[in-house]
Parts: sequence; C-alpha cells; structure tokens
Amino acid sequence: MSTPPTHYERLGVWPGADSHTLRQAFRSRSKALHPDTTSLPAAEAARQFRLLREAYDQLQDPTRRAAYDASLQQQCLQQQQAAEKAQAAPLASSDGWGRVGERRPLSGGEWWALLLLLLALIFCLLLGIGGAWARGLELQVQPSWLVADQTSAQPLIKVRSDDPTATGPDTTQSPFTPLT
Repeated sequence: MSTPPTHYERLGVWPGADSHTLRQAFRSRSKALHPDTTSLPAAEAARQFRLLREAYDQLQDPTRRAAYDASLQQQCLQQQQAAEKAQAAPLASSDGWGRVGERRPLSGGEWWALLLLLLALIFCLLLGIGGAWARGLELQVQPSWLVADQTSAQPLIKVRSDDPTATGPDTTQSPFTPLT
C-alpha cells in the first residue's frame, strides 16, 4: 500500500522552498498536467491538475503551510513509531520460516564451519600436489598433441591456389611422419 505523494512531492520541490520556487514549480508542472496540454485522458488530467492546484494553494499561504508541515511531521512520527514497533515485535509466521532472507551477522558456528571448509580445501590441494610430487610427476606437462615427434620438421608452406607458377610440397602426402 503506497502513500499518496505529499504536496511538496507533487510540486517537485523540497520542504524548505520559498514562494518564488513554489510558483516556478507550479507553472512548470501545470504546463505538463493541464487538461488542454497533456496527453493524459481528460478525467485523469483534470484530477491531477486539481490536486496540483490544491497543493500550490496550501503551500503558498504561510499559515496553511505551517499547519500542513505540522501534520506531515505528525504523520512521519507515527510512521516511525509503527516501524519501530514492527521491528521490535518478532515476526510470527505460520509456516515456521520466520525472518528468512534478513541480513544478520554470522554466528560463531557459521564462522567455524567456514574455517573448516577452508582448511579442507587447503588440505585437498596439498594432498594432490604432494601426492604428485612424491610419485615424481611433473606439475606442468606438455599437451599430447604438441609432442615433437608428431610434428614435421619442415615449416608449412602456403600455396595460393590461384597462382599457377607456385611450387610447393606435394599436398597429397601427409606432413606427419608415419608411426612405426
């Protein structure tokens, strides 16, 4: 449930605005909301313009503005007290989930579980690397497709197919030496 905008929000000014600023804000907003100049439906435009006019009339008069500001402060105080009561009262939930998703600091048990997970990760890495080292395996190996005896000693020569005078290696023979 959203609250209706305040007169200040409706005019687009801050609560400490002077009468000149109020008048400028009213003029610019009335051009946008006047039923003759807006693209809103006529009934909605008339309602919005009427609310804008009421907001300007109330804020332009100093005594009415002071009363309006006092009522806004009272509403703000009531909303703040209601929010404090809502935070103080525990959330009663029928499904037993309570405050799921609410941010809170980690408990000691959660920190302990994270520490154990970190230690297990480090232990696994050390075990894998230590086991490979104990067996005499290299930690960095050359890929099998890049072994030297599988590649040709000659560099590949590119032959353009549209050049009739180009000479190059016979393309019907494999550049790789046969495996024996």
